[in-house]
Amino acid sequence: MTEVSAPSPREVAERFLRVASEGTPDELADLYAEDSVIEMPFGPHPGVPLRFEGRAGHRARFRNFAPSIRVERIDPVALHETADPEVVIAEYDYHATAVPTGRSFTNRYIMVMRVRDGLIVHSRDYANPLGSAAAFGNLDRLLQAARQSTAGY
Repeated sequence: MTEVSAPSPREVAERFLRVASEGTPDELADLYAEDSVIEMPFGPHPGVPLRFEGRAGHRARFRNFAPSIRVERIDPVALHETADPEVVIAEYDYHATAVPTGRSFTNRYIMVMRVRDGLIVHSRDYANPLGSAAAFGNLDRLLQAARQSTAGY
């Protein structure tokens, strides 16, 4: 009997980019471990949590968000393997349309992904939220939230 090894972090990152572009919310959630965590230090919109936990929570979030966005394509920029064998860094451009407004946008991402046994166990997603905020009509709210969070600096 031949033992099948889990996909490498690089292979998981490559699959993530394909599924995020062409797959379903459920297929995307299936790339994450049951107890995985997604952190978004620069939240995409005011009021959106900066941390999400668990595959079931990711699945619900991805399903909830899917009707409001039409992904046009994802352009991989670079995949960086690191000294930590579980960590890969994906740089990509996310091209989409905000369904409520019909406006197109591009967000640039850097995703630091920890993969164990072929599943994403943790990711820290950094994106420039200005494009999507403008496309969804939330740019003023985002800028106001930014002003409030930097008050006193």
